[in-house]
Amino acid sequence: MDVKSALAAQSYAATRPATAPKAGAGGGAGEAFAKIAGDFAATLKESEQVARSAMAGNADAHALVQALAQTELAVETAVTVRNKVVEAYQEILRMPV
Repeated sequence: MDVKSALAAQSYAATRPATAPKAGAGGGAGEAFAKIAGDFAATLKESEQVARSAMAGNADAHALVQALAQTELAVETAVTVRNKVVEAYQEILRMPV
């Protein structure tokens, strides 16, 4: 019986590298969320720069309105995603164990 467990352990050790995830491959959900958060922050930063330029008189009103609309859309999207996550979490809490 000890021989079978040793053989199984050796077989597992031999196949383990083949089944291990490759570094940098696939791009998991964490990387996707990090990219989305970075895009969100960049949108807010660009809008803030346009607003500062408009206050200084260096940007036209059209650019300011466009930047504010992009910021509004980004914030509404973030709030919608947050609401969906909270909804899903609450649904999981309601599941019987």
